[in-house]
Amino acid sequence: MKKKLFCAALLASFTAIMMTGCGQSSGADSSSTEQQSQDDTKDETASTTEGGKLVYWSMWEATEPQGQAISQAVEAFTADTGIEVDLQFKGRTGIREGLSPALDAGTAIDLFDEDIDRVNTTWSTYLMDLEELVKSSDYESTASQGLIAACREVGGGTLKSIPYQPNVFAFFYNTEIFEEAGVTKAPATWAELLDACEKIKAAGYTPITCDDAYITSMFGYHMSRLIGEPAVETIVKEGKWDDPAVKKTAEDYAELASKGYFSETIEGNVWPAGQNSELALGTAAMYLNGSWLPNEVKDIATFKWGCFSYPALEGGVDGIDAANYGAQVFAINKDSKNAESAFQLIEYITKGEYDKVLSELSVGIPSDTRNTQWPEMMESVKPVMESMKVRYPWAAGAEANADLTPIIKENFLKLCGNTMTAQEFVDAMISAGK
Repeated sequence: MKKKLFCAALLASFTAIMMTGCGQSSGADSSSTEQQSQDDTKDETASTTEGGKLVYWSMWEATEPQGQAISQAVEAFTADTGIEVDLQFKGRTGIREGLSPALDAGTAIDLFDEDIDRVNTTWSTYLMDLEELVKSSDYESTASQGLIAACREVGGGTLKSIPYQPNVFAFFYNTEIFEEAGVTKAPATWAELLDACEKIKAAGYTPITCDDAYITSMFGYHMSRLIGEPAVETIVKEGKWDDPAVKKTAEDYAELASKGYFSETIEGNVWPAGQNSELALGTAAMYLNGSWLPNEVKDIATFKWGCFSYPALEGGVDGIDAANYGAQVFAINKDSKNAESAFQLIEYITKGEYDKVLSELSVGIPSDTRNTQWPEMMESVKPVMESMKVRYPWAAGAEANADLTPIIKENFLKLCGNTMTAQEFVDAMISAGK
């Protein structure tokens, strides 16, 4: 593919030289003007024909580690292939608010990136089927099979996106606090979590912290462990808050709250208070969050990181091999005329050298299975990520009904803050769901 694209670019360059030579030979002003018009037309066409300049909208900011790594990759890609790339860093807000209107208006955008679920659901109508491009390049031979399978699943059975910078949502903890408290292994069951919390509290630390950004995930994970994620979505979407699993979840968290296992400020914690002021500074031991967390607090957290999957619950449906895991993904606009070039750029970023650069700069998980050396802060994440078999969507289904998300968040924070009982939580949700 690379050779094909290079030859196409070389042919285009040779043609341009010949055209310019013909124009100069006439020596007439009118011929020069006509030639300039032809060149302008050719330049405009180049952005919409195979082998022309690629337009890439990215979710990152140019100053972020991910943006810096992608900039390096794009620069090297152009140097190696001769294919120019108009790289536009839009940031989260910019791409989430601007991509659909831009594509609807016919803006020339060849490829873009964002979260696996957002790309394959919110923007599903814009995606190109990538199966043939993947097959012809043997892309899957060095890709995470679990993540490729996840992309096919959310793509309705067809691969319409390519994963990069994998992530997993789990408990991250301060190993030094665990050691000081005498917690010798990461909890795998709810009983073991309770035991760890008691020891950590006795050692003078806050066992668990959280905040408004991630509290719904605690609710979703517990419910999904009990009854499975699809059932959680049914409850949230259809308002079946009288389900026994809701009461059981509320009771389990009310117990944590009553025993003082949560941060004293959890009810009022606004992100990033929990991660920056408590976990990173060493006053709290555990935080349910994504594998991007160590990178976010790397300038203030000095401890060795630990990671474990949300514990299994007695009589529950799912075990510790289930989690919200995924990746950011690349997608190609179905109307792009530069599909092969766009896919070549995707390969360049997600394979080999620049996948490694991205992993190192962002303290993230590599996409290329040949890049077996993970960043030091990610070492404890590796066995967790590699054990995953069941994939939850964001918040394990707790945010399946956007209208109820703020209400779940508000009341679950009160429950964890010990200002609301388990029954009061259930009643509040039943009332909100009517």
